[in-house]
Amino acid sequence: MHNGIIKVSLLGAILFLSLISTSFSSSYNLAYAQQNANGPPDTWEGHPPIHIKKAATVSPTGLLPSQIRHAYSFDQLTCSYTGTFGNTNLCGYGQTIAIVDAYDDPNISKDLATFSSQFGLPDCTSTNGCFVKATPQGKPRSDSGWALEESLDVQWAHAMAPGAKIILVEAKSASFSNLLNAVDYAASKGASQVSMSWGGSEFSSESNYDYHFNKNDVSFFASSGDSGSGTIYPAVSPYVVAVGGTTLNVDSLGNVSSETAWSGSGGGPSLYESEQSYQTNYGITSNGKRAVPDVSYNADPNTGVPVYDSFGYQGSKGWFQVGGTSAGAPQWAALSAIVNNVRTTPMSSTSYGTETLLYGAATGTDYANDFRDIMSGNNGGFSAGTGYDFVTGVGSPLSNSLLSYIQIH
Repeated sequence: MHNGIIKVSLLGAILFLSLISTSFSSSYNLAYAQQNANGPPDTWEGHPPIHIKKAATVSPTGLLPSQIRHAYSFDQLTCSYTGTFGNTNLCGYGQTIAIVDAYDDPNISKDLATFSSQFGLPDCTSTNGCFVKATPQGKPRSDSGWALEESLDVQWAHAMAPGAKIILVEAKSASFSNLLNAVDYAASKGASQVSMSWGGSEFSSESNYDYHFNKNDVSFFASSGDSGSGTIYPAVSPYVVAVGGTTLNVDSLGNVSSETAWSGSGGGPSLYESEQSYQTNYGITSNGKRAVPDVSYNADPNTGVPVYDSFGYQGSKGWFQVGGTSAGAPQWAALSAIVNNVRTTPMSSTSYGTETLLYGAATGTDYANDFRDIMSGNNGGFSAGTGYDFVTGVGSPLSNSLLSYIQIH
């Protein structure tokens, strides 16, 4: 009897030690993978913060490009939204917007043509040099969720900066390494603005990867998230402009009746990234951590925008009404393209912490002219209020005045 007990006990001890060894080994390997500056965390995947209001319809619903342009003062700019691609007066002329997403949208070109025709925009095709789809890692498989994201990004970047060339870079998957390799490719192709409508959980060694966004003559824009209070990478990188979300209520002409914080807007202090001087000097209190978002834009699917997608999403094809902070990143990239068209040198992520263009524009008497300060609403953990907040940053753009400020600073 005693021998049996001893044998069982020994067997249990061996199994226990083996379990500890296996657990330790797995933990060590995971920790090693996350500490390795030369490779991404194994389990990290990017997700597009996109929201659909309802099934697709046969005609557009939501806020139209003309309404969005008026709400954010794009229509007060001296550049044009009509004409033929290549016209020097088109908004964003001479600039390149790179959009980085995962997987393939096989119908992206023809859907962009449908969108452009619907809203009287210049044709944007591979033939006239306006649109390029790049697959530097090989052709990815198609994915309906990411395809809708790509349609949103491409169509609305074109809607706000129709004179800019658009390069859509499709990563082969949503893995960390594939997405960041796609970002590197985008930045190497002459784009002065890169839009990234995706993100994933923060991780302890994330600052080791910030070099991907620390580029001369390139600005990076990322969605802050769509799950309310909380932070995601790469929006928290100090070299990225993080775009939060609002609920934008306008009349048929685009006159704003209210703009409040959207409940889904990601935001808060980063878990790991240190606060930079551009935020410390601005007076943001975030316990020494990088605060997000920096700025905001319409994101509520109830006040969303029309996107045409013939590939289909959840069994539906046609015009979707789309929201999420996904919608803001490409439109901020479009604004950047318009700004860079009138600057002698492009805005740059490497000088984001020294020139403080966006935070500088939100100071003193310039603030009320350059941004709409969002002062009500919350994201479940933080509330919007006067000045900077963890839901909408310094606010939404008043593009005409903001462009003028950035042009001379």
